[in-house]
Amino acid sequence: MSDTTPRKKGKPNLTEMRRNARSFALQALYQWSIAGQPIHEIEAQFRVDNDMSNTDTQLFGELLRGVTGAATDLDEAYRPFLDRPVDDLDPVELSVLRIGAYELVHRLQVPYRVAINESVELAKVFGATESHKYVNGILDKLAQRVRAAEIRARRSGQ
Repeated sequence: MSDTTPRKKGKPNLTEMRRNARSFALQALYQWSIAGQPIHEIEAQFRVDNDMSNTDTQLFGELLRGVTGAATDLDEAYRPFLDRPVDDLDPVELSVLRIGAYELVHRLQVPYRVAINESVELAKVFGATESHKYVNGILDKLAQRVRAAEIRARRSGQ
């Protein structure tokens, strides 16, 4: 995948830097799933081949290592909500779901709505025409399971 991370003039804000990190992470995870290359080699390649000056590189590294290290557990977390086997998912959808699931399960400082929205945006940019709707539905169901207290608190206005 080529670098399709948007570059804006001026200093990016933290949200943009995190979005760029997720975009690069998705591309790297896609490469990992297709090529089977060790993730540390892919990470090094991305850091050399791409301008990451407007990227939260710490988040980029965390997502790469976290998603690849927990891929099986992440797949198991959302498997009940899939309409097909994990192996039948498009590699882009799979990578997006893994990033979203990782953030929902392991990055509790990220609000569940942000984790879902960021994954939906990735699916809109990189995925098939309707994949963002599929990703949204799966991650919403996962959030209800792993972030139930946060969702209840939000709904009750706390």
